[in-house]
Amino acid sequence: MAFITDNYIKISGQLQKTGVQLVAVSKIRTDAEILEAYNSGIRDFGENYVQELVAKAGSLPADVRWHFIGHLQTNKVKYIAPFVYLVQGVDSFKLLQEINKEAKKNDRVINCLLQFHIAGEETKFGLDEDELDDIIGNNELKNLKNIMILGLMGMASFSDDEKTIVNEFGYLKSLYNSYNHLSSSNCQFKILSMGMSGDYETAIKEGSNMVRIGSLLFGERKKQL
Repeated sequence: MAFITDNYIKISGQLQKTGVQLVAVSKIRTDAEILEAYNSGIRDFGENYVQELVAKAGSLPADVRWHFIGHLQTNKVKYIAPFVYLVQGVDSFKLLQEINKEAKKNDRVINCLLQFHIAGEETKFGLDEDELDDIIGNNELKNLKNIMILGLMGMASFSDDEKTIVNEFGYLKSLYNSYNHLSSSNCQFKILSMGMSGDYETAIKEGSNMVRIGSLLFGERKKQL
């Protein structure tokens, strides 16, 4: 499967009008496919699996901004800490602490988004309102000098019901608005990452400023056996 240039031209045109950042979801894509996207001008790529991300980061151009968008286990943080640009799926204070620890070892500040659970499916990861409040209000947060919380990330339900998706994105936007006044040494809300290939246009209408798009750019992934 090759990079779909026509779709990229269309999508990038839409995003430029709104100032929305594109992250190309490149999990299970080959280096050649990613290079084709890179040569078309994309610099932000999203990966779900640590081992795959480490391999790609070692073989692809150094100026790629790698986003980790999957569920990150604390024992895997050390492998991506030297280079990851943005960890989008932070769903616990424990994970923030681990990212901070490994970032300090690498003399870096690692950008993070807090993942909020907005979808109806129980299988999706993410914080609820109380857990989000607990992280933002945790007295220990100020001691994490090597992380920067830049906003929220969420995934809507896989549904054909437009109203459901609008409500879920609208809910996340309202939460983002309630926190985006925050400005501290390690917490400055600037990014609301929501919207994927099937719902990015709705997400933008509801206030997203970062979308994660894979299949529209690379085609549907082959099912792994």
